Amino acid sequence: MNAPLPKAGDLVYVTRAASVQFSKPIFCRVIRVLDWITYDGWCWLDVYQLDAKGDAVVRRSIFVQPAKLQRQQQAPTPRARHDQRPSPGVRRPRPSAGARPPPGSTPDQRKSSDPFNGQGAGLRWAARMRQPCSSS
Repeated sequence: MNAPLPKAGDLVYVTRAASVQFSKPIFCRVIRVLDWITYDGWCWLDVYQLDAKGDAVVRRSIFVQPAKLQRQQQAPTPRARHDQRPSPGVRRPRPSAGARPPPGSTPDQRKSSDPFNGQGAGLRWAARMRQPCSSS
């Protein structure tokens, strides 16, 4: 009798009992069970390998015996990411008015010690290219 296959989203602890390649056990989040032909009692899984914090560190396809997988009751919660974008429809507060340049101002109207009037690195590069090379 075959053991039930894990489902997408299940957290499993893969040990040497599940497959000899895992002499060092790992935590994995199941992505899907692959429908590849295998030996009886074995299956291929697409998984995310998790670190100690519960963050996915690598995507793997593993060959295991599902009966020997240790299913975990509670998944480690991934830490909050600071670079996530808000959901569509969520508005962010606008920066204060003092942080913006005054309306109608252009780069050449602002005081600057830049001899290239804000044209930047392109003109600096061109000016260097026009200078004769010095031989050492």
